[in-house]
Amino acid sequence: MGVMPYGEALALQKKLVVDRQSGTVPDLLLLLEHPHVVTVGVGARRSLKNLLVSESVLRESGVELHQAPRGGDVTYHGPGQLVGYPILDLRPDRCDVHRYVRDLEEVLIRTAGALGVQARRDSGLTGIWVGNDKLAAIGVRVSRWVTSHGFALNISTDLGYFDLIRPCGIEGRGVTSLAGLTGAPVLIEEVTTALVEAFTTVFGLDASSRE
Repeated sequence: MGVMPYGEALALQKKLVVDRQSGTVPDLLLLLEHPHVVTVGVGARRSLKNLLVSESVLRESGVELHQAPRGGDVTYHGPGQLVGYPILDLRPDRCDVHRYVRDLEEVLIRTAGALGVQARRDSGLTGIWVGNDKLAAIGVRVSRWVTSHGFALNISTDLGYFDLIRPCGIEGRGVTSLAGLTGAPVLIEEVTTALVEAFTTVFGLDASSRE
């Protein structure tokens, strides 16, 4: 879907969740990039301790700040990062949020593997990791068993922007990207193809209606 401002994507997801709940649209996977933005999940509503700079510094750096109705803490989105928002009805046989998050991790692990990067889960944490560094973050919302929000996979992201936050509120960990790990340019189109294949396989979906 190209580059879409975070607020616009938030409104689109809200509409599509209602449409999916009413059965007027099928299961969907929105893939896009965001301009520079820091989002604050429900886990950080009472404290912005993991936002390491003031809101004025964010503005001066060209970074928006948004509250996000998803799980998790603080994260960053920006150019060179593939963001995925699945709008899925988990009924009748996938009504398990923990399983859903593990399935998203499996999609991301397979995607990284297709690009020659061996990523893994880390016990007690969400997302996927290479060594001590996070390659992809996950933060989801489930309303009447229809999902929204999702994941962010670093492809050629400027990792310097993560210095503005403590990603996901986790101490002593870093972030990485596919380009950084492979030492070569990685095209977002190449990653998208691998991700769609992994997603449809893991969730047993048909990608024939892909746009």
